[in-house]
Amino acid sequence: MSHNKPEIISKAKLWLAENFDKDTQNSVSKLIESDSTDLEESFYKDAEFGTGGMRGVMGVGTNRINKYTLGKNSQGISNILKSEFPGEQHKVVIAYDCRNNSKELAQVVADVFSANGVKVFIFSELRPTPELSFAVKYLNCHCGIVLTASHNPPEYNGYKVYWQDGGQLVPPQDKLIIDEISKLDFSEINFEANNDLIEEIDTKVDTAFIASSVKNGSFDTAQEAKDNLKIVFTSLHGTSITIVPEVLKKAGYKNVAIVKEQEKPDGNFPTVKSPNPEEPEALKMALELADITDADIVIGTDPDSDRLGVAVRDLNNKLVLLNGNQTMLIMTWFLLEQWKKEGKLNTDSFIASTIVSTPMMKIVAEDFGAQYFEVLTGFKWIAKLIKDHPSLDFVGGGEESFGFMVGDFVRDKDAATATLLACEIAAQMKSRGISLYEKLLELYTEFGLYREELISLVKKGITGEQEIKQTMINLRENPLSEIDGEKIVLIEDYQSSIAKNRQDHTEHALDIPKSNVLIYYTEQGTKIAARPSGTEPKIKFYISVNTELDTVANFDEIYNQLGEKITRIKSDLQVD
Repeated sequence: MSHNKPEIISKAKLWLAENFDKDTQNSVSKLIESDSTDLEESFYKDAEFGTGGMRGVMGVGTNRINKYTLGKNSQGISNILKSEFPGEQHKVVIAYDCRNNSKELAQVVADVFSANGVKVFIFSELRPTPELSFAVKYLNCHCGIVLTASHNPPEYNGYKVYWQDGGQLVPPQDKLIIDEISKLDFSEINFEANNDLIEEIDTKVDTAFIASSVKNGSFDTAQEAKDNLKIVFTSLHGTSITIVPEVLKKAGYKNVAIVKEQEKPDGNFPTVKSPNPEEPEALKMALELADITDADIVIGTDPDSDRLGVAVRDLNNKLVLLNGNQTMLIMTWFLLEQWKKEGKLNTDSFIASTIVSTPMMKIVAEDFGAQYFEVLTGFKWIAKLIKDHPSLDFVGGGEESFGFMVGDFVRDKDAATATLLACEIAAQMKSRGISLYEKLLELYTEFGLYREELISLVKKGITGEQEIKQTMINLRENPLSEIDGEKIVLIEDYQSSIAKNRQDHTEHALDIPKSNVLIYYTEQGTKIAARPSGTEPKIKFYISVNTELDTVANFDEIYNQLGEKITRIKSDLQVD
């Protein structure tokens, strides 16, 4: 008796047709014969675009990353380019990261675009994702594609789409493309490359990107201060090794120690369980090297070099990893301070962050007299803000998941420029006789002490997807009335676009695109957000609590009290 539903088997058998290559046919035949759950996982749905494009496990099937699912994406985008930009020579730029099969899949994507008459620029070797964003505008392309799965496990890969402005795909283009892709049959993909339309690009774009990164990430730091800063850097086997060391060198930083064991790009990430700079364990080797070299700052980037983790020395000279909210807070304060010093800051200047990030971003921006915008999770929404407000000046922006963007020369989070920015801050603070960490604590005394924590619950496969859906249904249909003894006073539901005030029983519309996010606010300013990930099998809970901090000396005590509060909240939510 078969364990798989007839519709799953029928769907899989379509992949035995002649338009699929022999290796794919053989792999699908084995899955059907094995009658395993792998067959259902591979075919029960079509891989979908989320907040970061398409991302998933590599393998055969409609729910997997392979030459056919990515080929179908590329065919659909080619069709849209023809209809959206009639009569033009369409151009696309393609990059890829260190992941297994990325180079081969990037070539497949290039083949499909060229087969459809699209001029293709492709990097001959791996490059950071922010350089792809830069290249879209620099080469005047209609769109860009990067093959990456960010910091996901080794079995993952993905496909991110950028549009003319260098930002990721947003409405209305995303729906047009998704609808076009969904209409296509795999037999309609044109894989017959036109090699005359494929051009390799390397140093020309590298040189321009590095120069722009140095320009945007440098802030008149004295050379003596740069020489006195000791840096440890790790690329975590990723793409940043191709760019970041050169950016630091060109900016004048000579005292940089690189973790040699993690210097070579490798999609298996052999020295870490997860190549995610959000996790302290990923930076273990870098922190050990920093103790040997007595470094002031440690920086690690994820595989495609759009996120960065920063560790600095605390008041006891111990290295501590800052969370994403802390990193973007200190970076935002520094940028605003520099703009103010240069006389550039005015009411047309703006900062941006996301609805699940720290409320401190708004507080600091408004204190400087800059505008503050809040968007959905994902840097594509910050990029869209820049595009939609051409009369305003974008200073910088970030999100809690360790991403930051400096200026608008790149329209995505950019670990290359942000790495330089972190070094500029650390060098200038050290020259003043304080540390970056100490300056962060001073900001807490000025603006209030906020502590945030992210809880990610992994729910894989079909059953996991159902559990995540049910959790969100429960939170909506049976909302909490209080948490940790604090009354819930406001509930923002971004799926219905309605915010409900539970004190005066009023409602107002949320002027942000719909998304499956629910946020609770308490009378004490505690903020709890629930959001299923758009690119990973996870549901995420974001908790933010706050209080006053009268002096830096009391930081540890008060911060620990806020940690205890978060522990109680996690217990109430049953996510601890």
